[in-house]
Amino acid sequence: MKEKPTIVDIAAGDDSFSTLVTALNAADLVSVLDGTGPFTVFAPTNEAFSKIPADTLANLLKPENKAQLQAVLTYHVVSGNIDAATAMTLTEAKTVQGEVINISMNDNKVMINNASVIAADIGARNGVIHVIDTVILPPSVM
Repeated sequence: MKEKPTIVDIAAGDDSFSTLVTALNAADLVSVLDGTGPFTVFAPTNEAFSKIPADTLANLLKPENKAQLQAVLTYHVVSGNIDAATAMTLTEAKTVQGEVINISMNDNKVMINNASVIAADIGARNGVIHVIDTVILPPSVM
């Protein structure tokens, strides 16, 4: 029986997450999200990243801005394994970055801050991925 892939394996194997994978590499976070976990990752698609001005994204990916990039990416991660059914019972969750994300329902969609969850409960060996349509930014970075 083949072992389930990790969160990073799933993201790396899906072209719609190529910008996220590039950012994880630039932030030196691949080994963290490939670790034991469990993690709940609110994973922005390439389309979500395209909503950020190209120069802003390019600037975030520069080595001298690694700490800021790490803050943005870890704001998309919550410790533990939070499935969609559980998420719908919450109003907020503390991120690995340290700040809180707001969780709400809007037109039968789960919202993470201003992002809609567009796919949920993608199971990985070390947690779960929920796909979101917008990159969420921590208040301390905005």
